[in-house]
Amino acid sequence: MVHVKQRHHPDWLKVRIPSGATYNRIRTTLKENKVNTVCDEAQCPNIAECYGRETATFLIMGEVCTRKCFYCNIRSGTPESLDRQEPGKIADAVNRLNLNYAVITSVTRDDLPDSGAEHFYNTVTEIRKLTPECKVEILTPEFNGNLKLLERVLDSSPYIFNHNIETVRNIFPYVRPGGSYDFSLKVLEHAGNYLPNIKSGLMIGLGETLDQVRETLHDLRRAGVSILTIGQYLQPKADLLEVEKYYTIQEFNELREDALDKGFTHVFSGPLVRSSYHAEEVQDKFNVP
Repeated sequence: MVHVKQRHHPDWLKVRIPSGATYNRIRTTLKENKVNTVCDEAQCPNIAECYGRETATFLIMGEVCTRKCFYCNIRSGTPESLDRQEPGKIADAVNRLNLNYAVITSVTRDDLPDSGAEHFYNTVTEIRKLTPECKVEILTPEFNGNLKLLERVLDSSPYIFNHNIETVRNIFPYVRPGGSYDFSLKVLEHAGNYLPNIKSGLMIGLGETLDQVRETLHDLRRAGVSILTIGQYLQPKADLLEVEKYYTIQEFNELREDALDKGFTHVFSGPLVRSSYHAEEVQDKFNVP
């Protein structure tokens, strides 16, 4: 399939400018607690909507990633040492914002002996101490396929475990040169031995074909993933990958139906869908146990 690059976003990708009292309160609280969110660092297009709905995805272990993925706006380089007080700061922010659902993700820290597994565990544990009723979803790296590190994170008993496959096998080495498609599947499958709610997601528009997307859906389902997100890739800045194709709303709807037919129970598919987009709705709308 030959994709024609389109330099301008289609109309359905327009988002509103961040503003409003709730948005400002969220920003103020996060700033006062000196915590990061992937909403800001990755320039998520849904930041206005999510902050306005009093939701945020916390980014732990700093603002600098040890890997350079060619779709991601988060800075790559040598990170600073871990802030050992960060789990407590995150927990305090969750408590102050009165959240009943929190998403915790991180940069990839290949420089750490445990890739940050203990930091994930501590963050979830600290949230539970202050806000025991809050459900916590974690979105982790693949820990280089080290299942012992994964198990340490899962010891914190998160509500949902999420690891994004991000793209199809055929272009994975080019898009995510520091990762491994098979390691990602391995981690997702192993997490299913500990938790019933396993989630993953991918971006489309990077040069894949629809058949390759469907093959990836098959791989994810075989690995035990039941919750799926599919969104349009948007180029964050000039030195990252260009958009190869803007998919239509109809194509997103068709992929959603394909995924449901393959056995996924909860599928969010649309241009602006991101991994944490409306994450809390899973428990309400779909009655995940």
